[in-house]
Amino acid sequence: MEKTTTFPLRYSAYVLSISGLLVSLPVTLWLGAGYLFPVIFGALTALGTWDLLQRKHTVSRNYPIMANLRYLFESIGPEIRQYFIQSDTEERPFSREQRTIIYQRAKNVLDKRPFGSQLGMYDEGFEWMNHSLTPTRLDSSNFRILIGKNCEKPYSASVFNISAMSFGSLSANAILSLNTGAKKGGFYHDTGEGSISRYHREPGGDLVWEIGSGYFGCRHPDGSFNAEMFERNATLDQVKMIEVKLSQGAKPGHGGILPGAKVTPEIAEARGVQVGEDCISPASHSAFSTPIELLEFLEQLRSLSGGKPVGFKLAIGHPWEWFAIVKAMLKTGKKPDFIVVDGGEGGTGAAPLEFINRLGMPMTEALLLVHNTLVGTHLREDIAIGAAGKITSAFNIARTLALGADWCNSARGYMFSLGCIQALNCHTGRCPSGVATQDPRRGNKLDVPLKSERVFNFHKNTLDALQNLLEASGLRHPSELGPEHIVRRISKTEVHSYLDLFPFLEPGALLEGKTGLRVFDKYWESAQPDTFEPPEFILALRETKLR
Repeated sequence: MEKTTTFPLRYSAYVLSISGLLVSLPVTLWLGAGYLFPVIFGALTALGTWDLLQRKHTVSRNYPIMANLRYLFESIGPEIRQYFIQSDTEERPFSREQRTIIYQRAKNVLDKRPFGSQLGMYDEGFEWMNHSLTPTRLDSSNFRILIGKNCEKPYSASVFNISAMSFGSLSANAILSLNTGAKKGGFYHDTGEGSISRYHREPGGDLVWEIGSGYFGCRHPDGSFNAEMFERNATLDQVKMIEVKLSQGAKPGHGGILPGAKVTPEIAEARGVQVGEDCISPASHSAFSTPIELLEFLEQLRSLSGGKPVGFKLAIGHPWEWFAIVKAMLKTGKKPDFIVVDGGEGGTGAAPLEFINRLGMPMTEALLLVHNTLVGTHLREDIAIGAAGKITSAFNIARTLALGADWCNSARGYMFSLGCIQALNCHTGRCPSGVATQDPRRGNKLDVPLKSERVFNFHKNTLDALQNLLEASGLRHPSELGPEHIVRRISKTEVHSYLDLFPFLEPGALLEGKTGLRVFDKYWESAQPDTFEPPEFILALRETKLR
């Protein structure tokens, strides 16, 4: 092979650094000046030498010093795009406009906009809410929904609450701020599966205690469910409802682990584990394995809690598994008091990329399936439905309620109200805003009195905005919202209301076999109340590619 004698330009930075060092060092010694330039050139020379000698990065060996600029810009690429390139309305995962409205409402500052909408009203997918020529005037925005009306201790919940985020994922001061704000605003704070910590108890705000597969706060040393521990926590006055987590939108069908190195005495106290011990959430529950056993477990929890509303949260996956749960309700007469539908849009929980992007049904389709199934089996009147999935504004709440939900939860919206800047460092412990970290040097900088006030303001101002939307639409309560109120653009020349765009079953239609919907026609009859196993024809398909 012919050799080249041309000097490789890619070494220019390295050669210039060496030359600068060789020139600046004697000049500095001769003149007796400061050592700034020799230090700079010396550091660059050392970096270039390291790049040439190391074997891990080929690009660095071929481009000493200069390759590090590439790595630098690559590492801050998300920030560059977020602050300088993305438009105000581009959602990745939340747009600047979405974050700004939360910040403004949390800070109680002007949230008005001049000069018209920045949204493309003629773009496919654009949605709006119809108004009325006879608007109403409402006295309050404190909208409530009764959950567990057949329980001994039903709960009147706000239509907008704090979704599940555990202590251990969020900092102590973040939990304190959320619960303090919830107490002041009269809305609930979901504990997440990390159980009830001292930072949940101290302010005294309403709690929904989430029970995950790790049974934190109610577990035996082997990780199985502990009824006595559950009863002690569940009967606390502060705990208003019990929520069994079957799956979550951020990582459906996936377990989790908090490494022992991160299990502090406070986390261990809340979760009922040993300090320094790996905190494992299995992918599935050990207290039940069939739909009927799930409902029996809910009955047990309701009894142990003294008659408080008990329900479950799930992200929808295989439709026959959801149908099996509903069939178990019909067979046994046992029902949850509520169901929270978690959309596959993801959440605060860190998860593999494929889980975040490609696993789990998005909230709109999942909520419609749950609502329609309950309506079609005459169960909807007894079971309240909550929903979560990128809900940050009054319109988000309105469209979700129009699809069939009774109330909404938000996790990331309330994180923004605490000062989250969407740095996307939640899983690293290096959250710059002190929200999603267990590093006390970061978390302790979060001012609880100030941030709790912002949590309260965000909730209040968002519901005030919802009140304005309801008044403009001629409605008196969010429960009156239906699919006829929300319109979506299908093309430049075609629009449809949700009532025409989505299927909505008549009461009892599923029991009568009159749905006309493929998902019910294909899976309902073959779903069984005593198993989550797939129908036989699905099992057969798994044995062949000849579909």
